[in-house]
Amino acid sequence: MFLRGGSERSQCCASLTNGESGFGACDGIAGIVGDCGGGLTCATCHVMVDEEFLPKTPPMTANEDQMLDFTAMGRQPNSRLSCQLVMQDELEGLTVQIADPQL
Repeated sequence: MFLRGGSERSQCCASLTNGESGFGACDGIAGIVGDCGGGLTCATCHVMVDEEFLPKTPPMTANEDQMLDFTAMGRQPNSRLSCQLVMQDELEGLTVQIADPQL
């Protein structure tokens, strides 16, 4: 579930069976720009992961860590790039807050 602002919610279309699909790879999620299409070169899919799910997310790569230093909103302790959150059973029900602004 993507949360934007105080009340706007969008369901994610990522499938748990598609190991290559990042959580933010869904088209049509308001607030997720995703300029690079998941190539880890733009940081325009910045989200804050719900604290309950943060320890269940895949380890952050050095590249993602570096990209988060250049986000428009500013990095938070629970910041991740949604394109790097590959869906897996442990993340079923994952909720993230979309960073604003993305650009």
